[in-house]
Amino acid sequence: MKFRNSIVKLAMALTSGALMLSNTFASDLPSNEKLKAELVKIVSQKNGGFGFNMWVTVVDRDGVVQAVAFSGKERGSQWPGSRVISAQKANTANAFSLPEFALSTANLFSAVQPGGSLFGLQASNPVDVSVAYGGDSEDIGLADDPMVGEKIGGVNVFGGGLALYDSEGKLVGAIGVSGDSSCADHNIAWKLRDALGLDFVPKGVSATSDDNIVNDITNSVSKGGWGHPVCSAEAEKVAGELPVSNPIGNKK
Repeated sequence: MKFRNSIVKLAMALTSGALMLSNTFASDLPSNEKLKAELVKIVSQKNGGFGFNMWVTVVDRDGVVQAVAFSGKERGSQWPGSRVISAQKANTANAFSLPEFALSTANLFSAVQPGGSLFGLQASNPVDVSVAYGGDSEDIGLADDPMVGEKIGGVNVFGGGLALYDSEGKLVGAIGVSGDSSCADHNIAWKLRDALGLDFVPKGVSATSDDNIVNDITNSVSKGGWGHPVCSAEAEKVAGELPVSNPIGNKK
């Protein structure tokens, strides 16, 4: 069954032209092995959450999934539902960031609420369920995860998704992290992007002109329109220190 699925997947890639080797947007994005190694290190740090194991997904600029990994010993060591959420986050950060301007999924929370400037955005690009739930379960989170090479779609509007910019400032895709509180997800994603060297963010909506989480909600209203709820005092503290502890590439 696994061999047959691999052959079908290869045939589909050849037909659609979606092979990673032919995808100019996919160059220099991290492998499953690299993602897992760095994620395991970062999950062990203080991130302001529960200390749970995590999922991570990387998409290229076309929204094609390039790698999926998890930090635990096996695929059931972290919330199973967070695999697809991590992919949604990656897709969202890529879909709504530009070469000159980055928006994290955390930045979208207030804007999509009723009365917000982007209300309804979360329903605009649904997940492809055949991609999300297809393939063999034994491959989930490994180099040949069934989502790899496919467009997952989906929009997620809380912390954990960040656009990826290489050292030349080129927007090459995005990363999505899920498995803890949404604020810890953001903090882990930020540290992971930094570890991967893909954090040369040009500009954003935060006070430090990047795509950091904005904690400016009072009485359910975001002062700047891009706010995200505070999950814990520790998570807020970690996030506030990120521009210094893990500065974006062009400010190191």
